Amino acid sequence: MTRPTTSTAAWQPGMPGANNLPYGPAGRPAAPAGDGHGPQVGAPTVTIGSYPDYPSAQRVVDYLADNRFPVEHTAIVGTNLTLVETVLGRLTTGRAALIGAGTGAWFGLFIGLLFGIFTAGSWIAVILVGLVIGAIWGAVFGAVAHAMSGGQRDFTSASSLRAAQYAVTVDAGVADQARQLLGRMHMTPTGATAR
Repeated sequence: MTRPTTSTAAWQPGMPGANNLPYGPAGRPAAPAGDGHGPQVGAPTVTIGSYPDYPSAQRVVDYLADNRFPVEHTAIVGTNLTLVETVLGRLTTGRAALIGAGTGAWFGLFIGLLFGIFTAGSWIAVILVGLVIGAIWGAVFGAVAHAMSGGQRDFTSASSLRAAQYAVTVDAGVADQARQLLGRMHMTPTGATAR
């Protein structure tokens, strides 16, 4: 019986013993999943219509659902997304304190309710004390946080994503059925392309 010689050199691809190594980062490379060209994607889809707003695309999917179409094979895809930040107003230290007081009051109310459940005496007083203390601390933290910002971002805003158009896509296997139903809806889609 021959014994393999021990080598001080590290194992290299093509050397004997490759079949004894496990798959993964320290051993043999794992076989790529699928065709090796990226993450697996679902079934091929077909765009059965493009609409200028979300309610129109939603109406199409509702219509398909009402007519017993398998809507689990449907998707609404927003394209050409834009982030819109609407400025609501100027943020002063007083307004930051007021917003903080409102947030703190909600938190204090929650804590007061929790303690009020386990109080043998006046539980309403415990809830009111929690609400007041929460509002005071919230106002203090709101004002301090705004003062520490050093004049950066002195406004309040709300952000939303908007799409230029909304495409309704279905799996390729049920695309003909979806098109027939859409033909009865009298809502003409603007395009139908395969993806």
